[in-house]
Amino acid sequence: MTLNGWLQIFAFCGVLILLVKPLGAYMTRVFSGENTWLSPLLKPVERRLYALAGTSSDEEQHWGGYALAMLAFNLAGFLLLYGILRFQNILPFNPAGMASVAPDLSFNTAISFVANTNWQSYGGESTMSYFSQMAGLGVQNFVSAATGMAIAIGLIRAFARSSGKAIGNFWVDMTRATLYVLLPICIVLTIVYVALGVPQTLGPYVTASTLEGAQQTIAVGPVASQLAIKMLGTNGGGFFNANSAHPFENPDSLSNMIQMLSIFAIGAAFTNVFGRMVGNQRQGWAILSAMGILFLAGVAIVYWAEASGNPIMQSLGLSGGNMEGKEVRFGVVLSSLFAVITTAASCGAVNAMHGSFTALGGLVPLINMQLGEIIVGGVGAGFYGIIMFIIIAIFVAGLMVGRTPEYLGKKIEAKEMKMAVLAILCLPLAMLVFTAIASILPSAVASVGTGGPHGFSEILYAYTSAAANNGSAFGGLSANTSWYNTTIGMAMLMGRFLVIIPALAIAGSLAAKKTVPTSAGTLPTDGGLFVGLLVGSILIIGGLTFLPSLALGPIVEHFMMAAGQTF
Repeated sequence: MTLNGWLQIFAFCGVLILLVKPLGAYMTRVFSGENTWLSPLLKPVERRLYALAGTSSDEEQHWGGYALAMLAFNLAGFLLLYGILRFQNILPFNPAGMASVAPDLSFNTAISFVANTNWQSYGGESTMSYFSQMAGLGVQNFVSAATGMAIAIGLIRAFARSSGKAIGNFWVDMTRATLYVLLPICIVLTIVYVALGVPQTLGPYVTASTLEGAQQTIAVGPVASQLAIKMLGTNGGGFFNANSAHPFENPDSLSNMIQMLSIFAIGAAFTNVFGRMVGNQRQGWAILSAMGILFLAGVAIVYWAEASGNPIMQSLGLSGGNMEGKEVRFGVVLSSLFAVITTAASCGAVNAMHGSFTALGGLVPLINMQLGEIIVGGVGAGFYGIIMFIIIAIFVAGLMVGRTPEYLGKKIEAKEMKMAVLAILCLPLAMLVFTAIASILPSAVASVGTGGPHGFSEILYAYTSAAANNGSAFGGLSANTSWYNTTIGMAMLMGRFLVIIPALAIAGSLAAKKTVPTSAGTLPTDGGLFVGLLVGSILIIGGLTFLPSLALGPIVEHFMMAAGQTF
């Protein structure tokens, strides 16, 4: 590790913190229905969209109606995307003549993009037409991100309201998230990426002659527009198979920094939105502090592990860190930072191959995802993910002092605890059960590219990434099979909607409760004691749940690597 490396890490953190308040203030105005500088242009469009959906900005929904609207919208999106992929061979904007996508891969991909996971069992430039990329995958990048933002806003309203029956309107929240937040920022980012050298064209792939006289096909397309929303919406699905390691998706260190900030920007700003809407911005900063502690701890471990490199290489007098699977233009520090950011935020974009990291370097991305979407997390999803842990931490604190736990004046009772535990337990259920079955099923094991603990990590990483709605891959696993396409698709559904439904149920319950005044026995939730309690609860729950599986994979691989054996 070097001083220069840490300066780059702290520069990222500094710029991110500077973005939190202005973006949080803007988003608060948007979701509160207040006018913004975009209102004169977008208000007429907004009203027409409400009319099309048969609703209005004044109509609100009970949590059950909110959930039904969300499920219906996402089901329609799944069916539409599945149809586009199955019939892409006869649809327009297909200059490379891409064939229709196989049924099991279409099923997996449609679920993946609807669930904001963007797991890709295919090479984008060799499988998807321009129409599929834009009208199919690109559209879902926007609306799946907007869905997560809407759920978070509904939950925030539950804390801000007292004795209410409604938590908002899904159609209104989703529309505002798309029109006022995602779309304007993505337009600006697309122009910036084009200026930095990212392609944006509907022209055919380019054929070039190499120095040896051979013909090489260079894939291009509408890359910049999809790149903007894949990062900002924490989707992660790349236009190219190499994702953000591809020079057309990530040309240089400036584009790399912009992409990393895009991944974290909205998720971090949601903590400020929360603080503003409940009337105490310190509450939001406390949540962001807990996220930041976990994030910086992960960055430190990965950077140290990758900078140290393989001990076998060190014994041969070769130093310089572990550069396997990394791009020279990013090096160890920016590859390590990107890996922690993308797995902390459930984005799934990669600028280096995580399977080529050292055992401990690959351990942290796994842990980030296994903890759920809580370390900033996906847009919106990160906020309602960490609220589940806050409820548990508050409940534990209440038991310790012998009084009914409460958070922001709302009493945390049996219903909220049951829903929070259900939301948290669905992730290990999907991650560990599918991993256990795949580890002993001969047809599933046949897809593993490496033996020993590293091969087990490939399977564990795949289902962890799916259930955490991350979408990144460890590499080495040939996942485009009927077994993996089907089971990974099921894991993505569980990780998305079995968390959202309990979160909305909690929102409905809390919105109906009266706000009780603060007393001498109330636990302060805007200071260091609460931050420590929250971080400790997260680590204890995560450790007890996932340590055995990690011991079979990256932990034992680390000790075997130290003994001179690699995989």
